[in-house]
Amino acid sequence: MALEIQWTKPVASWTAGQPVTIKFRPGGAAHSGGHCQFAISYDNGKTAAVVHKVMKHCFFNGPSNSNVADVLEYTFDLPADIPASSNAQFIWIWNNAIGNRELYTGIADITIANSGGSKSYTGKSAIYPNHEGYGSIPEFNGNYNTGLSLFENAPNVVVSPGDSAAPPPVPEYSSSAPQSSAEHNFEATATKNFAERNFYPLSEPIHTSTDSACTHGELQCISGNSGYRRCVWGVWNFIACGAGTACVQTSTNAIVCARV
Repeated sequence: MALEIQWTKPVASWTAGQPVTIKFRPGGAAHSGGHCQFAISYDNGKTAAVVHKVMKHCFFNGPSNSNVADVLEYTFDLPADIPASSNAQFIWIWNNAIGNRELYTGIADITIANSGGSKSYTGKSAIYPNHEGYGSIPEFNGNYNTGLSLFENAPNVVVSPGDSAAPPPVPEYSSSAPQSSAEHNFEATATKNFAERNFYPLSEPIHTSTDSACTHGELQCISGNSGYRRCVWGVWNFIACGAGTACVQTSTNAIVCARV
C-alpha cells in the first residue's frame, strides 16, 4: 500500500540491533487499547515489515474501559539484520478496541545504520485492517482476541533499501525539529474510510472540550481549517493540522489534513 510519502529530512537516526523509543503525546483518546504495529519500509510504504507489535492492549497495561492512555511510550530493539539506509520510513499503525471502526497511523523519515552489511530483512507484512482489501476488525466488546488472526495470517515480506543513498529533494512541509537518535515522538493521524493520501505530523497536542453536545464519531473542520474536532463519547477532541496543511471535509464521515 503506497502512502504517498514525500521525503523531507530524517527526524531520527537509528542503529540496527539497538533500542529505540517511540513516544506518544498525552491527551488523545485511547479507545481502551487495541492492536499496534511498528514497521520499517524502504519504498515509501509500498512494502513494510513489522519490527515490533503490541497486540490487544496498546496504550494500556491490560484490559481497560478507559479513554485515557496508561502507556505513552514503547522501547524495543531494532532487528540486528535490518539494512542500513539514509532514506527509510518508520510506520506506526493502530486499530482501536472501542469506538468507530477506524485506522490510525503515523509515519516518520529516518536513517538506519548497520555495520553488518545486511541487504534485506524478512518479517511479517504490515497490514491495514479497516482499509479496503485488508479485512475489518469489529469492536472488541471485551474480547481482546478480536482481529488477532488477521495479524497472525499476514504474509512474510522482504524489505530492502536498494539504492536509497540519495533521496530526491522535495520542498519541506514540516517544521518539526529532528529528534534524538533513539527516540521519536508520534501524534496519531486518524481517518475514517481510510484511503491513500499524504500524512503530515500534527503541530499541537490534542485538546478536549465539553462546551457543546456531540454525537460519537462526528467529525468537523474547525474555523479557519487549521485543524478539526472529533467527538469521542460526547467529548470534542480538537486536533491541529500540521504546518502547511489545512483541514478538508471529504465526506460526512471523513476528514483529511491536505497540503495547501
